[in-house]
Amino acid sequence: MFIHRHPYPPFIRSDTKKLIVGTLPPPRFSTGELLDKDVDFCYGSYYNSLWLYLDAIYGLTLRYDNSQEAIDERKQFLMEHKIGVCDIVERCEREKIDASDFGMQNVKLRDLIGYIKQYPSIETLLFTGGNGKNGPEYFFRKHIKEYHIPLELVSDDIPRIHRFYLPIETNGRETIVHREIKTVSLTSASGSANRAIGSLPLYKQLKAKHLDFNTFDFRVMQYRNFF
Repeated sequence: MFIHRHPYPPFIRSDTKKLIVGTLPPPRFSTGELLDKDVDFCYGSYYNSLWLYLDAIYGLTLRYDNSQEAIDERKQFLMEHKIGVCDIVERCEREKIDASDFGMQNVKLRDLIGYIKQYPSIETLLFTGGNGKNGPEYFFRKHIKEYHIPLELVSDDIPRIHRFYLPIETNGRETIVHREIKTVSLTSASGSANRAIGSLPLYKQLKAKHLDFNTFDFRVMQYRNFF
């Protein structure tokens, strides 16, 4: 049984407003066996493509290699835009060493609510996947049950938007004032989500109008609205 541990601590600063929440990077990031185009940082897998979408949205011209410069470029972008990263899975067990969310067993979650309480500037959670089994929203729903926090639906369109409320504490006492946190379940940046995108009515409409429109363009269009 392979113990798959998250290789990176949460990347959160005192002014972070948006928090990217996924599950785990591929096992090679935990074992140090990176590919040439991988970056040794959150969402560093070249085949995950999250940074490719952000690169396209902002025209960042990022490096895609194992260098410290590539890491620093990504950290600088996140800091400038007040975005943090805190994947929800701390570790899991795998019978097969791959990056499949379905293959995760005996999962230990991070205390995401604890981090949100610690950093009061956080307003939005950007899930890199929906409520499918072992996806980030799926695990988050399990996590907030421990805190007896309900998740309210705001919009059922894709990407689905929810919200929840945390009581604001003053001098160690809870008040009637509550802090609203929004969650957005983005379409996964993984290539495995391409089939699901292809079945979406909106994608089919855009594809019919623009034959060169593809799943990469769809994600860039979607992510632009929230990043």
